[in-house]
Amino acid sequence: MKKPEKNSGFTLIEITVVVSLISIMLFFAVPQFRNTLLTDSINHTSRWIMGKVRVIKEYSTSKQKLCILHVNLDSNKMWVSEETMTEENLHQANEKGFEIPGDLRLINVEYPQKGIISSGQADICFYKAGYSDKALIHIQRDDNEKVSFLIEPFLPTVKFYEKYVGFEDL
Repeated sequence: MKKPEKNSGFTLIEITVVVSLISIMLFFAVPQFRNTLLTDSINHTSRWIMGKVRVIKEYSTSKQKLCILHVNLDSNKMWVSEETMTEENLHQANEKGFEIPGDLRLINVEYPQKGIISSGQADICFYKAGYSDKALIHIQRDDNEKVSFLIEPFLPTVKFYEKYVGFEDL
């Protein structure tokens, strides 16, 4: 005698429910994914600047060395040096520096006393005593949206502004 066949498969209702759930999840996830792609370079750059400033301040204080964050506005690059580096080490540090992503551009670096530096290289010093130069780093996206990073002399954190901010605005 033959055993009855089992129908293995999904019913139309089960398939409809699964497709509906996947559609709802994609409806909410895709716009967030698109926004992540658009803001990824500014987030990456922000994390680098904020993290690097904190590390440089701690390092210069603990090792009792003058450290400098070099912001090269012409090559769209940032790199760090310290006072005891040789010429060869300085060149290597420059070569290994952080390159700003292609859709971003360093506009300028602003100091309260020195003013605005828009071309060449701007240096932000981090001193042995634990303080640094006060400076604003301005970055622009391809879509003309501008952001600013404020480095405070006595604070380990960098303040991020989602617009162009000068010292007269603070």
